[in-house]
Amino acid sequence: MGPPAFRVLSVFPTFATGGAQVRFAALANRFGSRWQHVVIAMDGRHDAMERIAPDVPIRCEPSPIGKGEGPMALLRLRGALRRLAPDVLITSNWGSIEWAVANLLPPRVRHIHMEDGFGPDEAAGQKPRRVLARRLILRRSEVILPSRKLLQAARELWRLPERRLHYSPTGLDLCRFDTGGADAVQGPPGEGPVIGTVAKLRAEKNIGRLLEAVALLRAEGITARLLIVGDGPEQEGLEAQARALGLSDSTLFAGHQPDPAAFYRAMDVFALSSDTEQMPFSVLEAMASRLPVASTDVGDVRTMVAAENAGFVEGRDARSLAACLRPLLTDPALRRAVGAANRAKAERDYDQEAMFQAYARLIEPGETVAPA
Repeated sequence: MGPPAFRVLSVFPTFATGGAQVRFAALANRFGSRWQHVVIAMDGRHDAMERIAPDVPIRCEPSPIGKGEGPMALLRLRGALRRLAPDVLITSNWGSIEWAVANLLPPRVRHIHMEDGFGPDEAAGQKPRRVLARRLILRRSEVILPSRKLLQAARELWRLPERRLHYSPTGLDLCRFDTGGADAVQGPPGEGPVIGTVAKLRAEKNIGRLLEAVALLRAEGITARLLIVGDGPEQEGLEAQARALGLSDSTLFAGHQPDPAAFYRAMDVFALSSDTEQMPFSVLEAMASRLPVASTDVGDVRTMVAAENAGFVEGRDARSLAACLRPLLTDPALRRAVGAANRAKAERDYDQEAMFQAYARLIEPGETVAPA
């Protein structure tokens, strides 16, 4: 009998499908039975389990505490850490910070914290209380940051030790997003190029801003269709907004898609309309799909995309987004050139194997992990 599998406890605010969850699934699938996983979602949702390969040893456990419980909840978290006895605890974002607090008392579990960004309550700036909490709680943890803006925040605001900070840009399986369009799905009805977005339909994604931008372009006589991939609490209101703006005849709400690759291939331009992001996974997928990106100027988006695309990343209002979309919709040659440049940058900077190796070195320090 071989040695027991390395035990990884991962705690997420939610395990509904999003960028952090997609990255976790890719990592778990890459290393298969090497690691034995327990996943805890603080909100009880485990939708992203659909992305986990059947041979990965993984189970989900309910959270031992509810939202907003008092200090006594930390004792239950300590009990859970003793019972589960992981080799490493991995927490994700502010929504799982209680676990990092519970882990401050000895005996400590080796701790990795992944910070992917901020919710709508911090879209305009970080809350001082949370800045101070991160500064105190994470000083002895390894902190993984996928964006340069987050790295800057960890250095200058959280004031964490430099040796604890690890900049690791997100990577993805480039091959899945480049099959020449043969399996593209049917796009929205009507005529004109397809503007697409892939997002959870939550307030901070501000899909309403995209609808307003498309309405402004239509008023100028620029015909375009809109493909919205994703679901969430804002969907009903967004559908009503599309009707009110006269866009429902050329807008398709495609819902949640476990694998959106074929939907990207139905798009001519990708649009990101968010109020807050850091290193959005959807932008990487769009780049891998040879799409130009029109985006609000959030997080690392301007530096993520190719230099040829940087001019189409502007302010956070509908008119700015419409201005970014306008030349891409009216010039097919420009779309192709910018999309090709994005694909080349994705191949150069965002291959997932480099990400896998960086994470593996942190999860199992001192171990050698052979490339795929």
